[in-house]
Amino acid sequence: MATTIVLVRHGETDWNRERRFQGHADVPLNEEGRRQARVLAELLASESFAAAYSSPLRRALETAEIIAERLGIGFEPSAGLKEVDVGSWSGLTTTEVEQRFPDGFGHWSVSRDGGWTDGETYEELGTRVVSEVFELAERHPGERVLVVTHGGPIRSVLAIAAGLPFGSGRSKIGFVENCEMVQVAVREGAIEPVD
Repeated sequence: MATTIVLVRHGETDWNRERRFQGHADVPLNEEGRRQARVLAELLASESFAAAYSSPLRRALETAEIIAERLGIGFEPSAGLKEVDVGSWSGLTTTEVEQRFPDGFGHWSVSRDGGWTDGETYEELGTRVVSEVFELAERHPGERVLVVTHGGPIRSVLAIAAGLPFGSGRSKIGFVENCEMVQVAVREGAIEPVD
């Protein structure tokens, strides 16, 4: 029996708009991000979920609050769903990173694997997030679960579903838009894509 995990990326923040690395920074949604969350909440209004979980970072919490209020459900924050820790790159634009950390930026821009040295690797992120997804599936066997998180965690889950390594999976999976929603199924210790 499969558990369906519906993954949602948080709404837009000013740092998204400015193309700043956010990582573990606790940045709030901007007005557009709140609007995106309300639109998604309306799209999900006819669906039912056994449970809902969110990254504890403010941008995800705000998105989850908007959706959960519309659906009439509660949600639980979970640290395992946080975005990758980008260390000293947090708050910087790609131009600023390129100027301050040229070697790391060069590595990141070619491989899209972490170029920072004082945060998490994509392997560490992926291991953390996928472990959390398996734990949620164990808590809710055969049910639908809503998870509000970030682009990095969603790409990590999609990489496993596609049989790709966490780091290289980033470039193959591509960008996850604000308030984009994807589904996976967790069945017999495996994560599978859902069309």
